[in-house]
Amino acid sequence: MAEKENVLGREAAYQLADVTKTAPQYGALTPKWLTKMLEFKGLEAGIYRVNKVLEGETPLDVLCSQDPKKIVIPQGCVEYETKPREYRLNSISTIINVDTKIQDVYSSPFDQTKEQLSLAVESLKERQESQIINSDDYGLLKNVSDSFRVQARYGRPMPDDLDELLSKVWKEPSFFLAHPRALAAFERECTRRGVPPATVNISGAPFIAWRGVPIIPTDKLFVDGLKNPKAKTGKTNILLVRTGEAKRGVIGLYQANVPGEASRGLSVRFRGVDDNGIASYLLSVYCSAAILADDALAVLEDVEVGDYYDYN
Repeated sequence: MAEKENVLGREAAYQLADVTKTAPQYGALTPKWLTKMLEFKGLEAGIYRVNKVLEGETPLDVLCSQDPKKIVIPQGCVEYETKPREYRLNSISTIINVDTKIQDVYSSPFDQTKEQLSLAVESLKERQESQIINSDDYGLLKNVSDSFRVQARYGRPMPDDLDELLSKVWKEPSFFLAHPRALAAFERECTRRGVPPATVNISGAPFIAWRGVPIIPTDKLFVDGLKNPKAKTGKTNILLVRTGEAKRGVIGLYQANVPGEASRGLSVRFRGVDDNGIASYLLSVYCSAAILADDALAVLEDVEVGDYYDYN
């Protein structure tokens, strides 16, 4: 029997090898397309008042005639709401603690404090997007006007249902918003009918579109109250949004020029180091959303995501 060769083994060699490492990978993070596509407005004092006109079919009488006998121009004014809604910014906050001894010794190649703060910032932004959709106060789902709520005709999301939403938000609609499973369910319906939706490119990313309006995926439109449902069936909602202050649409709100601003409306403040050498940082994001006109937002409710078909 041949003698075993005396060579350097893998485990021993590993002790001298440099290991290429990644920054911390946080699986819960998403692209947060809603906050990227929604128009935002910065506030100076944390309050946004939406003044509205008391509208009718013809809000003001006018003269439109070439008859010389009709020379009296109608008089009047446009009435305003006397108690307009005011939106106040809400804060979402967290505190990050970092042991300075750990920061001093273990910050190569990645700065421990920077990585901790980066993950905390992304977590706050995830919650911000969720609140814009689901907040009991200013969330889009809770503030859709009753006349702009549509029930899914057969449960599953069908092209006819999205057309119904477009009939509600027909003035320059910006995008649909749907859970990825609702998006997949809609694509299955389009495949079954032989009308595959087009694809559009936005900021370097592909999105499917219906009637030219992109459908933006987000896991903040929950399925049966869950971001990541395990069951094959479940119900959710699909939103259609017009965004932009000039378009009388939906806009996001944030506090402008906040002290310690790290990004739009988000503050990172150093709170000091305690007697045990623990450095503390306060992170806060101030946010809300406003619907400037009822016809800027519509919702398709009770959308079933679990229907599949056998094409054989």
